[in-house]
Amino acid sequence: MTASAPPSPLLPASGAWQEGVSPPGRRRWVALEKPLPLESGGELPGVRLAYETWGRLAADASNAVLVLHALTGDSHAAGPAGPGHPTPGWWDRLIGPGRALDTDRWFVVAPNVLGGCQGSTGPASFRPDGRGRWGGGFPRLTQRDQVAAEAELADALGIGAWALVVGGSMGGMRALEWAVSRPHRTRALLLLACPAAASAEQIAWAGVQVGAIRADPAWRDGDYYDAAPGLGPHTGLGLARRLAQVTYRSEAELQARFGRLPQGDGRYQVESYLDHHAEKLIRRFDAGSYVVLTEAMNTHDIGRGRGGTAPALRRVTARTLVAGIDSDRLYPLSQQAELANGIPAADRLRILESPHGHDGFLIETDQVATLIWELTET
Repeated sequence: MTASAPPSPLLPASGAWQEGVSPPGRRRWVALEKPLPLESGGELPGVRLAYETWGRLAADASNAVLVLHALTGDSHAAGPAGPGHPTPGWWDRLIGPGRALDTDRWFVVAPNVLGGCQGSTGPASFRPDGRGRWGGGFPRLTQRDQVAAEAELADALGIGAWALVVGGSMGGMRALEWAVSRPHRTRALLLLACPAAASAEQIAWAGVQVGAIRADPAWRDGDYYDAAPGLGPHTGLGLARRLAQVTYRSEAELQARFGRLPQGDGRYQVESYLDHHAEKLIRRFDAGSYVVLTEAMNTHDIGRGRGGTAPALRRVTARTLVAGIDSDRLYPLSQQAELANGIPAADRLRILESPHGHDGFLIETDQVATLIWELTET
């Protein structure tokens, strides 16, 4: 698949998980009893969050760990691919017996974010009033709305406070929001490759990606879910993923892996690499969710309405570790340094060494495990 090639006829209009069509896999659901008030005004009715758990909740609910995924992640943080789960767990090496998040000790919870497309309420979901799918009518969300929904999940599970909240990238934004808005519910905190607020450059990269999706004629203002296979906004979503993938990896890694090596069709190997990631995402993700979640990331500003970044970070009472990746050009170390310097219970900035750029928080699991052990063994 290339940027100019017609979409594969095998690609569905949306890669969203579909209730009644896709197997549930390990997912469970919680339904909010009342409409969720939104930061922008109004409310979202009929919210359901999909989530997965590992381990057993202690009688006093003191061993609960919240794991928060990044932009195109989902609740399947651990376990093999299988019915309902097109890919293996994205942090599989960290969750399980004897691993850093030892499920013989910890009760690990991973929700699919509100606005996502793998079981939680999002643009591909049906409206509760029976008027079809939300599509382009799905409301704008902020990170604070998403954390409010996750707090309802915690309530439903009987979890008053998390022993640890951990997340990277978009998940790190929500983990930070948990610690600032609900310090009494966040005892320990691990922030990976995330900022206190989205920067102008990050908003710019995201805006180009969203623009690519909306410029696709098959986008149809977000109401494309009745399109036949091959006729969804694949070109726009594929372009968005290609651009994002370049920012997720380091220049040095791309050069070392691909350089200027050509393929037999006259294109460069790095282009084929981007095509591969674009088609993979189209098969398992939804363009509408990509837009909603990307725009929610752009709203991330921990100091909004709280007197600025510094006073907001001083609200954090959790024991905190902040880590960045030395080759990350999307969320540079200076942003994690601001968090480490501003959170009272944090110490020095921890640096993950990786040639892989921003994606290092998903790849360098041994280094992440060391941080988790440091937080949980003392």
